[in-house]
Amino acid sequence: MLTHAVSIPALPARSAADPKWDGFRAALPDDGNQVVLRSRRSTQMASSSPEIVAGGAQLPDSTTLDGELIVWSAGGRLAFEQLQNRLHRRGPSAVRAAAQQPAHFVAFNVLRLAGTALCAAPGGT
Repeated sequence: MLTHAVSIPALPARSAADPKWDGFRAALPDDGNQVVLRSRRSTQMASSSPEIVAGGAQLPDSTTLDGELIVWSAGGRLAFEQLQNRLHRRGPSAVRAAAQQPAHFVAFNVLRLAGTALCAAPGGT
């Protein structure tokens, strides 16, 4: 989940890259009982993003996505500061924030699908 800048965007053969959005890199795992939204440092972010948890609940059980949590401004630009403001909200405050400034989860990789790990699969990440 860590990124680093490169001077030339060319990739070696059999490599892949993900764009850096203006958000928080996150994993969206489902252990079959609960959808979790976790930062790359294992900070729990689910309680501040109920709309992402609700979307994750639509995935097959035991599925894990790697991606980025983002918020768009009213003007259609990425708004990191609005995302930061959302991270400290819980309960009804988080629900109101989700209605006013919805977060989005941009999935880069499917790490596990319905209990099957895909990282070691041919073409997997």
